[in-house]
Amino acid sequence: MAYKKINELREGEVADGFYLVKDISVKLGKNGSRYADLKIADKTGEIAAKIWSCDEDTAQRYPNNTIVKVRGQVRSWNNQQQMTIEKIRAATEDDKVFPRDFVSSAPRSAQEMFALLQTYASRIRNNQISLLVNEIIAEKKEKLMYYPAAKTNHHSIQGGLLYHTTTMLRMADKIMEVYDGIDSDLLYAGVILHDMEKTTELDSTELGITQDYTQPGKLLGHIILGIRTVERVGRRLGIDENIITALQHMIYTHHYEPEYGSPLKPMFKEAEVLHYLDVLDARLYDMEAVLSHVGDGAFSERVWSLHNRQLFKPEINTSLTYTVDEDK
Repeated sequence: MAYKKINELREGEVADGFYLVKDISVKLGKNGSRYADLKIADKTGEIAAKIWSCDEDTAQRYPNNTIVKVRGQVRSWNNQQQMTIEKIRAATEDDKVFPRDFVSSAPRSAQEMFALLQTYASRIRNNQISLLVNEIIAEKKEKLMYYPAAKTNHHSIQGGLLYHTTTMLRMADKIMEVYDGIDSDLLYAGVILHDMEKTTELDSTELGITQDYTQPGKLLGHIILGIRTVERVGRRLGIDENIITALQHMIYTHHYEPEYGSPLKPMFKEAEVLHYLDVLDARLYDMEAVLSHVGDGAFSERVWSLHNRQLFKPEINTSLTYTVDEDK
């Protein structure tokens, strides 16, 4: 039997299929009855789900990272799709389904992306910046092969951190084709290091699924953790103080606003470019994910991660295009 993927679900439909439990918790409703709050997923996306009037052992029966077969109604709640689960059971060996087949992952292999990361690191001409960057890459290699870039939203997929970083590096090349006077060593290093401590901030499985932040992640966050790593490795390697400070400033300011973790705004060009590369890649990723569920000429639901705005997919009549005759 063919089951619908999450990106194929539409409001008002009955969903019937196998999904991965990414998160589950049992809560007490206002009426005193218990309900389960879930996030279920497959390779195409994820959806919030509810099991009403459940018992307190529900989360133990269907723990995180297990596959369940469900039947439920797809509804809209606060402008977001949600499933009300009517039937649920754990998958069995006879179902022949495996967690790895339900996990979203980067469109490139980890090996390919890591090789690209090393290529850009090798382009750094300043010996001290090169030494520092390559030392940190080597230290983080194992986790870089599978870590997501976020718990939710942009690049929260297996290999998402490498995908985000390598996409930004490719974008950096294009920016420097247009604008002169940008120090490629600083920009490459800033891109490579800016989110590196997500590998400490997030508690991720090898499937790239994150249920929670680590204690250092909650108390400090990847920005402060990244600054500390540059300080620790830089001091051990005897890196020049000006290089350490410049790279720390790029990490410190890349979120741009205090409410997002950056008390200062960028104070030199490479730091400014880093911020906008980061924002552009994150937003385009989220937009692509949302618009993949939207038909031509239609609006999406409101998207919290994109400042609670609706997105629109223009309906363009391709038959109106024409070829320019360059000989005329």
